[in-house]
Amino acid sequence: MTLSHLIRAARTAQQHAARAARSLGPAHPMAGRLLAIAAATAVAAWEAGHLVHDIHPRTKEPRG
Repeated sequence: MTLSHLIRAARTAQQHAARAARSLGPAHPMAGRLLAIAAATAVAAWEAGHLVHDIHPRTKEPRG
C-alpha cells in the first residue's frame, strides 16, 4: 500500500466504526470489530511514518 492509501484506509475505517457505534451502540459486536479494524489501519499508517495529524487533520484553529 502506498502512503496515501494507508491514510485513506485509516480515515475510512474510523468513519465506519464511528457510524456503527452511533447507529448500533458502542457495545454492539460489529461496532467493536470495526473499531479494531480502524485501530489496525491507524497503526499501519503510523508505522509507515505518518503522524496522527495526517489521519486526523485539524479543521479549525484551536481556541486559546
